[in-house]
Amino acid sequence: MDPTAAPPTETSPPSASSPPSAPPAPERREGPLRLVFGLFVVPLIVVLLCVAVFIGFGWVAYERQGVSDYLNDLQSFWPNRRWQAAYELSKILAADPEALNNEPGAVAEVRRQFADAVSDPRVRRYLALVLGRTRDRQALPLLTQAAAASNPDPETRIYALWSLGAIGDPAALPALREALTDSDAGVRKTAAFALGSLGDPRAVSNLEPLLADPVPDVRWNAALALARLGSPAGVAVLEQMLDRSLLAQVPGITSEQQEEAMISAIGALAAARGDAARPLLDRLAESDPSLKVRQAALAARKALGEG
Repeated sequence: MDPTAAPPTETSPPSASSPPSAPPAPERREGPLRLVFGLFVVPLIVVLLCVAVFIGFGWVAYERQGVSDYLNDLQSFWPNRRWQAAYELSKILAADPEALNNEPGAVAEVRRQFADAVSDPRVRRYLALVLGRTRDRQALPLLTQAAAASNPDPETRIYALWSLGAIGDPAALPALREALTDSDAGVRKTAAFALGSLGDPRAVSNLEPLLADPVPDVRWNAALALARLGSPAGVAVLEQMLDRSLLAQVPGITSEQQEEAMISAIGALAAARGDAARPLLDRLAESDPSLKVRQAALAARKALGEG
């Protein structure tokens, strides 16, 4: 072979020893499960994620709303938006009773919304709290009507009674007195509490019969209210509230509720009995198993000493 001859070009046929070319790959077919997952499940997950992000941003924006925004939401066509706005306003007023003062006409608007929401008890309940926390005396007729026995919704009655006591106007005394004899224990209990908040000593004679009420919560609130009004008539009930063996016999009461009852009774007993309450306060301060109860007893004992 002539060494000067040109080498074979790339177009020359391969030699017999060259391996044969690989056969074409078979066509892959999607299984039914993979097809369903790709066509339906993945798009559904994407949509749900988008909705979650949208709701999350909407919630954050809603949380940043102010008093004027919630007042506007009270006029919404969406029931859930209205009651949520009423609830948020009640929370704002719990922290700052003056929050509506910077909004011209805000309190009047709340009164109007309360009057118009007869068919929506949830809105009325929270707006009743708003009116009570603003101490709006002009709302007394509306709240008195809502607290009346003719109102078929006992929860709205309870909220309205609480607000009548919070406003502190003696004009609410007749409505609260009437509620003391109601067949609903929750109404009786709230009316007793509200009379203590009202601070009118004329209610003492109306509260005393409730010291024998069959429901412990009613008896306790009557005794606490009497102590706030300067009457020692409920001392025996207050001492029962500080007896853990008696509290344990109350059906359904939790340890937290026992603790709350005792803390409330400690301050009331010190106010009602004065120095005569010292031995019981000393015992509670030294040996009660609850740190909160011990601290309350120490605080009451210190207040007696300062007095």
